Amino acid sequence: MNQNLYKYSQLIKAEAQRLGFMFCGIAKADFLKEEAPRLENWLQQGRHGEMQYMENHFDKRLDPRLLVDGAKSVISLALNYYNDQQQTDPLAPKISKYAYGLDYHEVIKEKLRELLYFIQEQIGDVGGRAFVDSAPVLDKAWAKRAGLGWVGKNSNLINKKNGSFFFLAELIVDAELGYDVAPTTDHCGTCTRCIDACPTDAIVAPYVVDGSRCISYLTIELKNNIPTEFKGQTDNWMFGCDVCQNVCPWNRFSTPHHEPAFNPHPDLLGMTQRDWQEITQETFQQVFKKSAVKRTKFTGLKRNIEFLID
Repeated sequence: MNQNLYKYSQLIKAEAQRLGFMFCGIAKADFLKEEAPRLENWLQQGRHGEMQYMENHFDKRLDPRLLVDGAKSVISLALNYYNDQQQTDPLAPKISKYAYGLDYHEVIKEKLRELLYFIQEQIGDVGGRAFVDSAPVLDKAWAKRAGLGWVGKNSNLINKKNGSFFFLAELIVDAELGYDVAPTTDHCGTCTRCIDACPTDAIVAPYVVDGSRCISYLTIELKNNIPTEFKGQTDNWMFGCDVCQNVCPWNRFSTPHHEPAFNPHPDLLGMTQRDWQEITQETFQQVFKKSAVKRTKFTGLKRNIEFLID
């Protein structure tokens, strides 16, 4: 390997760490040959439910060179969001840990902008784009290629040292770099805890999640009414779901994040079951002003809470 390329990669990883990222790995921008038939089958079986956008830009999802002109490298990053704090009322409708604090899209995009600026300062005329869960990029496939972990039976990326409570993001750049060439091997073994624990049986086979049955999909992505077949099956989740991560043995290694932006709003964890049932538009705006929960809007959150009560 060209020593300069290796040096550049080391500089990028050190800066990513300084910016607060838990992991950083780099892979060659190429066609995702292994993922192509899997994605096609998943879509053909309707596992994406009403997420029609998943059908768009099929080719771009599999080849980053179609997203960024002259793309040569995919820099994969992971940002920890694990929080050991919990909602105080055990009867309160539950919210996924990732939505405790500020909207991760904004937090991570700012860090990615800084990292790209650093790369341009260190290497020179480098073009690239930042991606945070908002474009046709297969985050987990690239993270796996870059050695950040393996894709588990619950379809989450899992890291041996830190579990799976982290966000994934990418910088796709037109510069050649030193690549991480040894993807992590699968360490799920014979464990089926995530499959057994899923309240809606969304993990239809090891490594295959039927998105249309997932509680996160039902409470966030689904715009129509939640199907009555899921009545009493959503385990009191009103936004997202952490069940398959909570039961994963690898998450015993999760450690609390150090990102102030992900700390919960002062009122959030103390809200009681009754507070949630009586939530007003004003309270919603106050507690979730800059939160990812805005995605479901006040009407969506009310729908989810009412679905749990009725």
